[in-house]
Amino acid sequence: MQFQMTEDQFAIQDTARRFALDRLAPGYMAREATRDLDFDLVREMAELGLVGTDLPEEFGGLDVNGVTAGIICEQIAYGDINVSYVQLLGSLLGRIICDNGSEEQAKHWVPKVTAGEVVVSLGLTEPRGGSDAANLTVRAERDGNGYILNGEKTSISFSNQASVMILLARTGDPGGGAHGVSAFLVPMDTPGVSATRFNDIGTHIVGRGSVFFDNAKVDADCLMGSEGAGFAQVMRGFDYSRALIGLQCVGAAQASLDESWQYTTERQSFGEPLARYQGVTFPLAEAETLLNAARLICYQTLDMRDRGLHHTKEAAMAKWFAPKTAVDVIHQCLLTHGHSGYSMDLPHQQRMRDVMGLEIGDGTAQIMKLIIAREKVGRIAVQYDKGIRD
Repeated sequence: MQFQMTEDQFAIQDTARRFALDRLAPGYMAREATRDLDFDLVREMAELGLVGTDLPEEFGGLDVNGVTAGIICEQIAYGDINVSYVQLLGSLLGRIICDNGSEEQAKHWVPKVTAGEVVVSLGLTEPRGGSDAANLTVRAERDGNGYILNGEKTSISFSNQASVMILLARTGDPGGGAHGVSAFLVPMDTPGVSATRFNDIGTHIVGRGSVFFDNAKVDADCLMGSEGAGFAQVMRGFDYSRALIGLQCVGAAQASLDESWQYTTERQSFGEPLARYQGVTFPLAEAETLLNAARLICYQTLDMRDRGLHHTKEAAMAKWFAPKTAVDVIHQCLLTHGHSGYSMDLPHQQRMRDVMGLEIGDGTAQIMKLIIAREKVGRIAVQYDKGIRD
């Protein structure tokens, strides 16, 4: 892996960091109360080239590599991890549309993503089990020149703020596992589509919730690719998103850690700054080390992806290690600030709540460890393999 960034990457990093510090960080806590994504802020971010940057130039992206997209995700999350979801989903789902959708689908939706005009959601998880991703029950039944959709998707980011959803629905044998699952681009204003929002402990402006399909009819041209290929189309992108998610968490934790280092130089105890006491600085030094290790795993994964190397194991490492490390680091930062850290007046409690959700979403630590074991010793590592897919 090349650890030295290019001049262009330094420039993009600087742009993203300035936007995070000037436009995102000051309103991070206030935006939580609104519970809605500020699309004016998203469009401002897009004008700087910070949304879907890795997508093709013909659709408004800059066609940069995955490492560069990761740099942006980390910097934006430093200011507000919730807003960094826009970049994450823009890169993940925009790429899925570019690679698997029709030319008309890509031309219609992807430029709107890179312009910050729309957010795309992913309809994969269902109430019966998030980890059993291949065992879907939402149905798409042929009806003349289209499909009738029925069922429920849950734990959907931007459930009632997204303009379109990449929906995975079963078009084949109900017991066929991943076979017979197709992908559709479903506008969220389609009659018969409705959404709810959950009362989560964090990521309030992301607005996780359920989306219901009640005899919702879509045209046949909403199908992405061919019938039965949807599961593979979507799941191939997860190795990418797992590294980006890791960098979201790293960025948020680094913000708390930087604030804590600063606090130790300003806070006096027994006539000395806290930074003079090893009991205070050693936990932060450990946090700095662990956070850097998580960061390097994520960038190694993205670098391997950019070079066309198999990186499923590394992506799984990034997805379980970075969120866990980030939660632990932010927790230590909260404790370092003492009673003031425990209050709702400082951002550590919010960052910890926001990051915690990514210990669950897009694959739990247990699933990631199963993937790592399987990559090392094969299917023998998975006792129950039918529904577990990476």
